[in-house]
Amino acid sequence: MIRPIVRLLTIAALAAIPAAYSQTPADKTPKTIPTTWVDQETGHRVYRLTDEPNSTGFYFNVNAYTPDLKTMIYSAPDGIHGMDMATRKTRLIVPNPPRPADTTDPQFRFGGVHAIIAGRVTNSVFYTMADPATHVTAIYKADVYTNQVTKLTDLPKGMSVATINADETLGAGTINDQQDAVDYGANRVNPPGMSAGPLVQPANKGQMMEVRLKARTPLTLNTIDLRTGKLTLLFHSTDWIGHMLFSPTDPTLLMYCHEGPWQKVDRIWMIHTDGTHNTLIHQRRIAMEIAGHEFWGLDGKTIWYDWQPIKGQDFYLAGYDLATGKRTAFHMDRNEWSIHFNLTKDLDLFTGDGGDVGQVAKAPDGEWIELFRPQMLHVDADALNSPDFFQPGVFHSERLVNMAQHNYKLEPNVRFSPDKSLVLFTSNMFGPSYIFAVETAKTDNFNPKEIFSTPALAAQFNPGKPPDTSNVIK
Repeated sequence: MIRPIVRLLTIAALAAIPAAYSQTPADKTPKTIPTTWVDQETGHRVYRLTDEPNSTGFYFNVNAYTPDLKTMIYSAPDGIHGMDMATRKTRLIVPNPPRPADTTDPQFRFGGVHAIIAGRVTNSVFYTMADPATHVTAIYKADVYTNQVTKLTDLPKGMSVATINADETLGAGTINDQQDAVDYGANRVNPPGMSAGPLVQPANKGQMMEVRLKARTPLTLNTIDLRTGKLTLLFHSTDWIGHMLFSPTDPTLLMYCHEGPWQKVDRIWMIHTDGTHNTLIHQRRIAMEIAGHEFWGLDGKTIWYDWQPIKGQDFYLAGYDLATGKRTAFHMDRNEWSIHFNLTKDLDLFTGDGGDVGQVAKAPDGEWIELFRPQMLHVDADALNSPDFFQPGVFHSERLVNMAQHNYKLEPNVRFSPDKSLVLFTSNMFGPSYIFAVETAKTDNFNPKEIFSTPALAAQFNPGKPPDTSNVIK
């Protein structure tokens, strides 16, 4: 682990804080969940961005920003919202329809409207919703600024669309060939005290993954034309296909994965929308080697992923350049490993959401939002090297937020703000989930009364120690 030298001014300022302010005393505890404070252990300012209990950001690799970079899309129980990145004011864009008494209706698994992604051409959000009378699911887009809704196309029965391409003409998703096939979520058990949500992992996730993988359910991967509804078959498979994600720049390129425990599958793939060039991105060389939680670089040139040459023993964030085939691997320590990573467009900063002792890294001190500064290592000119070799690098880490009071059954799913000044994440540290942000720069401007131990502050509203995620498998 290599950590940067912190600014002496900030250290001195924090050291000067009276001891009475460093323990979150009872008389200092706010009456309501605060909207901002300074993390006592890191010196970074934290913000609570949303007011809606159980609001959540998007999955870490799904675009949440409009193309003008002015609005971030997020979900809440009452529908799909937008947050102005300049003013941090939020508003409802697409409301949920009235919730029926029968809450087992699939339409309301995660609420009536299900956000897919923010558009990359138009300032819009794409989402699906089922007709309450026919139960036919359709794809819609809503203008983020006018709230105008456009119905795009109905989906074939059994199809779910997970992603929209870069020019907003295609969606992609799977259809089970057997309508009575094993459904991954059919026997879901929610974690105690938590309801189902797009970022919440089932209490029995390990068992569910094993059952679904062994089912060998026949399915097809398809694209659907958002203008005409035309369905295009990419391939048939009895593997469990998921995590479809179009390139942010190339409308013809789709990344997807073979789901299941990572050591039992060749996970990361890409394919063109004409069905050609179906390519495995990472080929294992060691038994129990794993790679996953793949995501696109913002320029669409590189696929990044969590790579562990031996599962749970050695940790890298790896990159594969699509044009050159060059591979890069940034090493990190066990306590720096994260469930998800993210990055800036120019790759000068990376971030991670940490993990508790129940995760694959079994990190004894891994519950942090992390900031990483990458450094490529020198390779001797006469060293054995090859275009197929990973080029070595390391992450220099800086802790941003202490997440010890967060229940990692809900994964924080970090992302940067477009200007790189913030790392945004979802947390249930206060009980219900909210979207938070932390400044990437340490703060030198604070009132001593704003300094809190983040876990102690959260525990005032959400007492008790969060359970670990020891049954979450990869």
